[in-house]
Amino acid sequence: MTLAQWNEAAARLTAPGSLFAWSVQEVNGVAVRVFDNAPGSLRDMFAGTAVHGDADYLVFDDERASYAEAHRQVRALASWLAADCGVEQGDRVAVCMRNYPEWIIAYWAAVSMGAVVVGMNAWWTPAEMAYGLQDSTPAALIVDGERWERLASLDVSPDMPVVVTRCDEDLPDQATRWAETVADSDPPELPDAPIGPDDDLCVFYTSGTTGFPKGAVMTHRGAVHNVMNMGFYAAALGMVNESAPVPQGEGDQPAGLVCVPLFHVTGCNCYLHPTTAVGGKLVLMYRWDAAEALRLIDAERPSTLAAVPAMSREIVLHPDFDRYDTSSLGSLGGGGSPLHPDLVEKISRKIPSGSPGTGYGLTETSGVVAMNVGAIYLGKPTTVGQPLPTVEARVVDDNGAELPAGRPGELLVRSPIVIRGYLNKPEATAEAIADGWLHTGDIAVIDEDGFIAIVDRAKDLVIRGGENIACAEVETAVYEHEAVAEAIVFAVPDERLGEVPGAAVVLRPGAGLDAEGLRAHLAGRLAPHKIPAHVWFPETPLPRNASGKYLKRQVRDELLSL
Repeated sequence: MTLAQWNEAAARLTAPGSLFAWSVQEVNGVAVRVFDNAPGSLRDMFAGTAVHGDADYLVFDDERASYAEAHRQVRALASWLAADCGVEQGDRVAVCMRNYPEWIIAYWAAVSMGAVVVGMNAWWTPAEMAYGLQDSTPAALIVDGERWERLASLDVSPDMPVVVTRCDEDLPDQATRWAETVADSDPPELPDAPIGPDDDLCVFYTSGTTGFPKGAVMTHRGAVHNVMNMGFYAAALGMVNESAPVPQGEGDQPAGLVCVPLFHVTGCNCYLHPTTAVGGKLVLMYRWDAAEALRLIDAERPSTLAAVPAMSREIVLHPDFDRYDTSSLGSLGGGGSPLHPDLVEKISRKIPSGSPGTGYGLTETSGVVAMNVGAIYLGKPTTVGQPLPTVEARVVDDNGAELPAGRPGELLVRSPIVIRGYLNKPEATAEAIADGWLHTGDIAVIDEDGFIAIVDRAKDLVIRGGENIACAEVETAVYEHEAVAEAIVFAVPDERLGEVPGAAVVLRPGAGLDAEGLRAHLAGRLAPHKIPAHVWFPETPLPRNASGKYLKRQVRDELLSL
């Protein structure tokens, strides 16, 4: 495939009258590119999947649920939430659990009744869970047994109904077992909910430079357009005879193996949504394990994996790789962090039936901004692809002036996939989104062909295996130790996870503290993945610039060179 062939296919697919034709429309006062044939809501999209009937939908261990059974449970749960909890259109329903089938049923039930899903991070500590509940004020909470145990230490309002699944413990009066909520064998049709394209769909929390999680509010239009953008990319690959990164529903039932959390846009918007839209099978894992992933690839024949690059690396380098049939895979790569060029070569060599691929997106874009798969990716392995049809992208300097091709600057994005804003944070919203343009915080270069290369990060974040960690949040927790005089947290390269947090800590005179003691201090304050994997204790004050800010990059480079 050549770039000219790709551009020709893209032009044909978006031409007037075609499936992916788009026009410029005003959405909330901003002129954006909107697909002419987009469904009105995600409820409409899910309702259309009932035609798949007895086809497998959800697979977890030895459990299987068909589309017909999933739709029955969705109707039953929606009816129960409305009748027993008083949940109405526009109310929020929080979901906090592992990637169990119940997460997906709860999601579609809330979405289909016009409620707003709050996807709480299942890795959160009790304190972080408390923040999320206080910030989102859900009308109901749905959790698994592990999260229920964490909630025991919180002062959860007795007026908030809680649904608990996969838990054998006795439950208080305010909690109802999952089985009771979906027990109706012939539930009524979904409650009438006249959902508009720009109504709220869900809230996913994302780390920010302030250290406080921000609830990104996505809309039905944003999620639907993300699905269609990905569908366009798959159709274009099909036209140029390359493997598609999204199941297309031709031949055998498409399937995807979900290895990343459903409470992030990668797992939810970029895999749950499109795979469901084409009647695909979703294979879930209790936790990540490369050997188990290979077994499931062999047994369930997925064409795609919802994974981060670290997971793809572990698969292709696993000593038992050759024992399993991986020929079903059409693409392997990952999002959430960069795909290193050596991994591109390894994927091409180990999985000849498929193609390496990557993408770029943010929580704030409801999914994918750009994608790059196959021959084009092999020719431009340092890029994440061209902007998808309803995405406009530009690079600007510090004054906001647009830069020409080849010049690095901050990447800005305008599209209907951009979130409505941050929940309860108007100032943060205004800072991130101006005149419809989202300031991504990433430093990028757009080449003469329109391909985006991410070259640096403006935000003070560590991206550990696709999980964003705000350095400021970790620093705040470090400073709570009385022995600490100065502390900075920064990204340390890691072969498996891409990056892990590292910390440089200057102690108060006469104080004693080592790395083990610091991690013990942080264990009750931060989720495990946020605790620094590397800790240094410089004996001199940390260097600062003229305005008093720490010179993090200088400190990091000096420490990593030791």
